[in-house]
Amino acid sequence: MKNLDQRNQIIEYSLKLNSTNLSPLRSGNISLRGKEDNKEGYLITPSGKKYETLKPEDIVFMGLNEEKKNDSANKPSSEWRFHRDIYLNKKEAHAIVHAHSPHATAVSSHGKTIPPFHYMIALAGGDDIKCAEYATFGTEELSNNVIKALENRSACLMSNHGQVAFGKNLEDAFELAQEIENICHQYTIALKLGQPKILSFEEMKKVLDKAKNYKKG
Repeated sequence: MKNLDQRNQIIEYSLKLNSTNLSPLRSGNISLRGKEDNKEGYLITPSGKKYETLKPEDIVFMGLNEEKKNDSANKPSSEWRFHRDIYLNKKEAHAIVHAHSPHATAVSSHGKTIPPFHYMIALAGGDDIKCAEYATFGTEELSNNVIKALENRSACLMSNHGQVAFGKNLEDAFELAQEIENICHQYTIALKLGQPKILSFEEMKKVLDKAKNYKKG
């Protein structure tokens, strides 16, 4: 089977969505940039299947120019569109994790950007974490909103929905999604005590410079 290693890797991290409670049951989706039959595209989890039942042949390949999949018994995730558009707009993106993680989803329901109350915000690439405006799942409008929120960033919230993160591989993308969930958890706790102190633009600029080498240290 083509891209068997990648398919198995997607299944491995899909199971982690459940085991880490990053995204329960069938919620969320995962993809990897790839190529089949000399066609550039990506492999993505199928629609509506429990992760514990996934087999390599269930993972769906989509070309970067495809609008839908007609030659597969499995339908791609309903969110295939923003996965495709992230790959088209972010050449550095090689893996994407979308999760309905509890704290990120709770924060996203307020539709607000997370300010730099903690320097780890910088792991998403900017001095805040944007929240994409709400649109119905699976729509072009939602995809456009996500791309806008990801400008100069590698993760964002999705209003009344959850979060999305990308990386150079699935390990990095999954770890970033976990970091976003943790940041959102911390933010909800901080808000219970009142408005948290916000780090200055100057401080965040220093942090962003340091963050470039964070994983190399």
